Amino acid sequence: MNIIFESANIDYIRPSMDLVPDYLDMVNDINNVARFIGERREPYTYEEECDYIRNKMDEGATMFSMIEKKTGGFIGNVEFFNRSADEAEWGIVITSGMQGKGYGKEALTRSVEYGFNELGLSRIYLSVYADNPRAIHVYEQCGFTEYDRNEVDVFMEILKG
Repeated sequence: MNIIFESANIDYIRPSMDLVPDYLDMVNDINNVARFIGERREPYTYEEECDYIRNKMDEGATMFSMIEKKTGGFIGNVEFFNRSADEAEWGIVITSGMQGKGYGKEALTRSVEYGFNELGLSRIYLSVYADNPRAIHVYEQCGFTEYDRNEVDVFMEILKG
């Protein structure tokens, strides 16, 4: 396992085919995870997830799997996507069993630092479903501010400096 960066309780590694079963468990958890990451409601197949991860690996995506230092257990993924010049969109997904333990806030804080200092970003933005107040609260605690909103989504950003 090649650690790209770390925080107090999390090691951040590149996506791995070895983690496909963990990814599948996470993205196919319709009630606790999937409803916050997209519109798809039918389960992903093993082959679809393998193709997705293979594509992420081939394109050199700035995606990282989070591994709990204490147990070596899978926590979830963070990613900087839609990168252009000095800005990128940020996203996170955490398995239902690891939610509510502070990993989201820790991952957000550390990956924003990584984005600014290692990737040279000056703006990181995200969108979150308006009916996800728990996530919005964490983003605000970490310095993100709302810059737009519609009936479905809240758009937030943080600027370097």
